[in-house]
Amino acid sequence: MDGGSAQYNPRTVEEVFRDFKGRRAGLIKALTTDVEDFYQQCDPEKENLCLYGFPNEQWEVNLPAEEVPPELPEPALGINFARDGMQDKDWLSLVAVHSDAWLLSVAFYFGARFGFDKTERKRLFGMINDLPTIYEVVNGKDKVRTPASNHSNNKSKTNSKQRAQEPQTKNLKSIQPKDEDEGPDEEDEDEHGETLCGACGENYASDEFWICCDVCENWFHGK
Repeated sequence: MDGGSAQYNPRTVEEVFRDFKGRRAGLIKALTTDVEDFYQQCDPEKENLCLYGFPNEQWEVNLPAEEVPPELPEPALGINFARDGMQDKDWLSLVAVHSDAWLLSVAFYFGARFGFDKTERKRLFGMINDLPTIYEVVNGKDKVRTPASNHSNNKSKTNSKQRAQEPQTKNLKSIQPKDEDEGPDEEDEDEHGETLCGACGENYASDEFWICCDVCENWFHGK
């Protein structure tokens, strides 16, 4: 199951990423341009089959490795059994998802085996994450976003900021100045007569605009 190329072990981030891209290209080829051949090879009457991708951008449907534990993490087992029980598109999407998971497991297997540190693992994932997944390619979701969608995202962010600011306004209770024709409200004077401004320390006056903070419960002059 070497896909016609000799087994090798990538030891640097760049080599692991090159290995990842080669295997990914082979798997994408199986699920897109070579899909008819791939479909025929996944005969449900056969034993458990796996889809392998190789660093030389080739693919192969074959039985899983017999050695335990295997040299590399193994792809999903028995993909052929689900072929006739699902819609073709759904089945290919399922294989694509498992292929994405397998590619990541192989890449980080090499990272663990050759002692990649936190920075190297983060850089490897960043390089991998810049590529669309096999699932996205198979389902046509790997297209670049249009300006309209970017505008929509910016608009959404703006609305989110506005919503985030709303609670700050709602946390304030106000005391409006009374009309000149109305006499002073004795209850208000009793309630607020001894109230001091949390900022300047002066007493409350009935003809002034004050606000109360729901967080600290202190009253402040409106200014």
